[in-house]
Amino acid sequence: MSSYLSASWVYPVNAAPLQNGIVAVSNDGTITDVWTAQQGKALNIKGIKYYDGVLVPGLVNTHCHLELSHLAGKIPEHTGLPGFVQQVMQQRQASEMEIEEAMELADHQMYVNGIVATGDISNQIYSKGVKLKSKLYYHTFVEAMGFNPGRAGEIIQKAVEVRDEFLPLRATIVPHAPYSVSAELFEEIKKVSGAVHESVSIHNQETLDENLFFESKQGHFLKLYEFLGLDIGFFEAKGKTSLQSYLPFLSGDVKTLLVHNTFTSGADVVFAQGQHQRLYWCLCPGANLYIENRLPDVDLLRDAGVTITLGTDSLASNHSLSILAEMKVLQQLKQVPFEELLSWATLNGAAFLGIEAQFGSLEKGKRPGVNLVKGLKEGLITAETSIERII
Repeated sequence: MSSYLSASWVYPVNAAPLQNGIVAVSNDGTITDVWTAQQGKALNIKGIKYYDGVLVPGLVNTHCHLELSHLAGKIPEHTGLPGFVQQVMQQRQASEMEIEEAMELADHQMYVNGIVATGDISNQIYSKGVKLKSKLYYHTFVEAMGFNPGRAGEIIQKAVEVRDEFLPLRATIVPHAPYSVSAELFEEIKKVSGAVHESVSIHNQETLDENLFFESKQGHFLKLYEFLGLDIGFFEAKGKTSLQSYLPFLSGDVKTLLVHNTFTSGADVVFAQGQHQRLYWCLCPGANLYIENRLPDVDLLRDAGVTITLGTDSLASNHSLSILAEMKVLQQLKQVPFEELLSWATLNGAAFLGIEAQFGSLEKGKRPGVNLVKGLKEGLITAETSIERII
């Protein structure tokens, strides 16, 4: 038996918006049909539940750190990335109970905020229990990190063990960031995460110091390595940006998410497009403002025609885990149209995670979840705009 949902507007995402459109949904949440108002009238559909607002698919969060949820409010804003990383390392230790309770609350927050699927970064196995019980779909990205070339084999062995512990959940081993992964470790990661159907991610150009380090071996990362007690005498400056230095180490056959991109230039984008044909670019504006107080050049990415997704990062670096909040920032500060933002927040994210057969659009045969967005004014997100999960 199907329920019939209608609203002022229905945004299927895979098709044009429908004024007073109708969505037919079965008891298990499967979309059985989507009609225009005229088609619904011709079919004499009865028992339609009407909402004042906009019906959209469930949202996809392509970048989150669930296991840092217990750090909510503990790290001050605008520390800059090296300072932020140092504070995370100093403060992340807590009891397993505290970590688990914080993750459960964060998972529930994402559910309430209309998120149906999440690409989640993990360094430990802590989040498995929460994910197994969650109503969300999770793809876990197990981060491998180690800048010392001599430890690559040991690090990848540990990452494989953590990945396998996440079974039966989907998990992939990925590099953390260019400044924390040696060339040798990049090669090891490629060996264990090289399948064409897989998705990988990497933090990219989140701070100016990242480019500065690769270009001339200068900047605040030198202090971070000193704090870690790591001798980086082996490292030689590449004379080019971070992205242009590491991207050749990644397989061009695997869907790859570049996360943050706060200091990505036009030359970097041109290089990336020529180097790798399956790139996705994730924006986490709330976290960018929280840590660096700066946003990526969104117009540059849009003009280049790259495929963009959205993420929330963690509660250590953001005030909430809400994709709608990220959309608000991008529309208010970068004037990105709602319909474009919605495709980033749904279908693009689902495509990156390889789950577009189920999520990402209000399309017959899918079970994408249905959200009601209220408070849009002439297609614009305002401070009053909110989201309510319908299915």
